[in-house]
Amino acid sequence: MATSGGGGGNTGRQGSAGSAPAEGSGTTVGRPTSPDPAGAARPTPGRPTKPGGPAGPRTLPHSPAKTVSIPYLGIKAPVMELRLDREGRLPAPPDDRPKLVGWYAAGPAPGGPGTAVVVGHRDTRTGPAVFAALDMVERGRVVEVRRADGRTAVYTVDAVKTYEKAHFPNELVYGTRKRPELRLITCGGVYDRRKGYASNVVVFAHLTEVRDATGRR
Repeated sequence: MATSGGGGGNTGRQGSAGSAPAEGSGTTVGRPTSPDPAGAARPTPGRPTKPGGPAGPRTLPHSPAKTVSIPYLGIKAPVMELRLDREGRLPAPPDDRPKLVGWYAAGPAPGGPGTAVVVGHRDTRTGPAVFAALDMVERGRVVEVRRADGRTAVYTVDAVKTYEKAHFPNELVYGTRKRPELRLITCGGVYDRRKGYASNVVVFAHLTEVRDATGRR
């Protein structure tokens, strides 16, 4: 994924994961700076629903993420729970599990209020990883997050952005909005063997559907 240390496939790079400001090196992915992301960062509020417009899907009670699927990219990945390290940064999944994604478990759950955060490696020393093609996902495509309770939170992609790590917009990416949203993060931009990837790729998406355990809406 996008890390400040960056990582790459068969070229002997370290694991690359989603990352925020490039402070130091390693596979840390960002800075929700407190266990409560609402207190960690506050981005510009999301667009409210227009008066008289269709209501969004119902939000769900807390339940951990179990799989993340992006059908357009052929991705279906198991999820591990991540928490902040001692420096207040979100670590990436282990480098030796390149097909695993990590969900910030101290933050909002998928389908619930707030902004859920998922990070994954772009590549590791063994080759392309789970989010190798994340920057190829298009606006309007869906991301499906299956939860421990059997429900699936379906998000629609609004935008895909690339930010230099030195100027990573923490509040915009991690802050709570007025609707349930999702962020998928990995690394991107120019790769340097000494410094790693220069940027992060961030997918912005919002909740558009909830399915029960049988797949019904």
